[in-house]
Amino acid sequence: MDFRKFATVPPKGWNSWDSYGASVREEEIKQNAEYMSEHLKEFGWEYLTVDIQWYEPTANSSKYHDFAHLVMDKYARLMPDEKRFPSAKNGMGFKPLADYIHGLGLKFGIHIMRGIPRQAVYEGLPVKGTDKTAKDIALNNICPWNSDMYGVDVDSPEGQAYYDSLIELYASWGVDFIKCDDIANSVIYKGTHKKEVEALRKAIDKSERDMVLSLSPGPAPLDNGSFLQQNANMWRITDDFWDDWSLLLNMFDRAERWSGLSRSGNWPDCDMLPLGHIGIRSVDGPGGDRQTRFTKAEQKTMMSLWSMMQSPLIMGGELTDLDEWTKSLLTNIELLNMDNNIFEKYQTYRDSEKIVWYGRSDEHEYYAIFNISDVSIELSNEEIDELNVPNSGYDIWQEKQINLLNAKSVEIDTHDVFLLKV
Repeated sequence: MDFRKFATVPPKGWNSWDSYGASVREEEIKQNAEYMSEHLKEFGWEYLTVDIQWYEPTANSSKYHDFAHLVMDKYARLMPDEKRFPSAKNGMGFKPLADYIHGLGLKFGIHIMRGIPRQAVYEGLPVKGTDKTAKDIALNNICPWNSDMYGVDVDSPEGQAYYDSLIELYASWGVDFIKCDDIANSVIYKGTHKKEVEALRKAIDKSERDMVLSLSPGPAPLDNGSFLQQNANMWRITDDFWDDWSLLLNMFDRAERWSGLSRSGNWPDCDMLPLGHIGIRSVDGPGGDRQTRFTKAEQKTMMSLWSMMQSPLIMGGELTDLDEWTKSLLTNIELLNMDNNIFEKYQTYRDSEKIVWYGRSDEHEYYAIFNISDVSIELSNEEIDELNVPNSGYDIWQEKQINLLNAKSVEIDTHDVFLLKV
């Protein structure tokens, strides 16, 4: 089973975290799915992902409730809270919601935490298909920011059996995308939890269902790049990304280091796009129910960098509140074609005011000049030549053919980008 066929282009979709934190409800998932199906599906947007704590009845923001009661089945597998997800009643889990999303022509994803619930350990719940209990396979390697889970001893067959039983359940629901957290990088245990990544990989392969495996949080260690390519479709190269210029500027360093490791089925992940209406019940990042704090220029820069380094594009803002500007960012066909089709991309130049990237597909070459300074810059034709950027082509953001020889120079606003297809 070749898992790289699950994500031959960078996945594109929506995740509930930036807007709703840990508290998203079924009706909010459905309304975003309906919008995506009607307005974005034709452009390649297809994944709807329920982020963390869908099994916690008391979740109400992005703040975690230490040792909260969690909903789970008799085999220590977390189940959706029926008050927030009414269709999950009678042990149906997420199957009705997944069926609904599939009916819209989309794909369904869930967030999970590495490990087994501490609550299951205390309650002595059995591991499906074994004579062991949760306590027998639990390891005291914990997440530093969420109290729900212990690690799993996957050196034991019963530990692998637990992960097998999880994926078996998710496959029965119709899950297409799994975002596993507290696994790509641990600040306590210094690096990737490799054994549990491998256990997930084995379990998904055994299920024979096409499930994209996304690993969080970052920054994943660059030294583990080959390992991550062998086991996952996506992995975070950063901690949580929010609408702050300093975080966006920092992403250029990460993108340069990781871009050479992306390939069909393997996508280093710059994290979600905090665009449009965010922070509805999520208080992380700058905090507050708000429109993105990125300027329009910074939004173009973010979309250009993510697409040129071929990061997954996972929208964080409430889709039903999109204005025409934000929608235009998500539906720029030439930008999305670049994201889907380039096979070579890298930074070619950097100084204190600008960064230049190059990308190539079978049919086109792409050039991006990013203005990272706090003032507008004007580049003459001679300066553009020195950067090895052509003087004519298709301006992806102006959506028209241009010839700079006629204009004699190009002006790039502060934190903006000039993106050319040739």
